[in-house]
Amino acid sequence: MARAVSRLRLRPRPRAAGTRETDRRERHALALPLRLLATACAFVFMVAFAVVLARLTLHPSPASEALIHTNLHPGRSLRAYLDQPALRDAVKQIGGNILLGVPFGVLVPVVAPRTRGVLRVLLLTAVVMLLVEFAQGALVTGRAFDVDDVILNTGGALIGYLLLGRRMSRTVHARRART
Repeated sequence: MARAVSRLRLRPRPRAAGTRETDRRERHALALPLRLLATACAFVFMVAFAVVLARLTLHPSPASEALIHTNLHPGRSLRAYLDQPALRDAVKQIGGNILLGVPFGVLVPVVAPRTRGVLRVLLLTAVVMLLVEFAQGALVTGRAFDVDDVILNTGGALIGYLLLGRRMSRTVHARRART
């Protein structure tokens, strides 16, 4: 009897090829109502973020009047920020631009699962931020196009995607197993 029990313990349970991966994905997938709720919440947060982004970037800023210049050379504005006498101003400019990109990296893969993937998130963020910068330069008095802002925003999206967006997207929108 003991021998039969030990044999049973030693034998692995038979599985079809790829079943372990499928089980793991199914464990992390949310039920349809929860997926819909999570996607709707992410959409609401994305709309709220778009409003905040518009208020921050498409209104004249007295704080950046001294820095108003069109910059098409990567790194030029970063050097100007870092050359300011007050470190706090540089941190606000650089950190603020990075933080503006983080919600894209977190929310975009949840709202639009086809954008899941580092390159897709970065490309979409860069395009959106380029449009924002073009609008700033063309429409807003006291603002100008700055390629460094696009780079910092896109870097923020990368940080958001790597820290949280990828996991959230995989949890909400589990990939289907290939058969």
